[in-house]
Amino acid sequence: MKYKIVSWIKKQVKLSGAKGIVLGLSGGIDSAVVAALCKKAVGKDKLLVLFMPCNSNPRDLKDAKLVAAKLKLNSKLIDLSGVYNAFLNILPAAGSLALGNLKPRLRMCTLYYFANKLNYLVCGTGNKSELMVGYFTKYGDGGVDILPIADLFKCQVRQLAQELKIPRGVIIKPPTAGLWQGQTDEGEMGITYKALDEILDKFCGNKQIPISGEFNKIKKMHKKSEHKRKGAEICHIN
Repeated sequence: MKYKIVSWIKKQVKLSGAKGIVLGLSGGIDSAVVAALCKKAVGKDKLLVLFMPCNSNPRDLKDAKLVAAKLKLNSKLIDLSGVYNAFLNILPAAGSLALGNLKPRLRMCTLYYFANKLNYLVCGTGNKSELMVGYFTKYGDGGVDILPIADLFKCQVRQLAQELKIPRGVIIKPPTAGLWQGQTDEGEMGITYKALDEILDKFCGNKQIPISGEFNKIKKMHKKSEHKRKGAEICHIN
């Protein structure tokens, strides 16, 4: 698994004519795993990781720096809190979803700024569990050039993290997108990753799945988020 992904990353960089990779290091398990794989693929000197706190939990930045130090990665801190707050000052009031989604969209802009500056690819950190149910921000963390772990369920990402010797504290902490205070992935989705992975694994393998409230919920999330996994709809004249 690890070697196949590393080889794939190398191929994508070569095919694109890019000089390297830039990615956001959030302090979570997914970005830590992707950073480790990218380093193996392109080497330390062709990989840049960005810390992009945005009124974030201080622990996330601490964990991100811990991962960068352990992997000996080139990193840069871009604090987006001031930009985010200034943006809100000129926007009308809105609910938590609109406010939360603005954060990953600002991070996407920042990543592509450095990608353009350095002729790097923007590497995404989304996994299969999240992508299948649309648990990502369209044109935010979903706005990337490559997705190395998009065919791995969350449980597989955890296994790979252990193999790559990612710090244990990062592996076991509750996953969160940090969209608002106290937000967690499982809390927002209303299902544990364990249950999600079990159902999605059967779903992908066309296996019989007992009808349940959780199954119906996931099926609905998958259908509702189809637009996120496709490009913009085009009105074809001919």
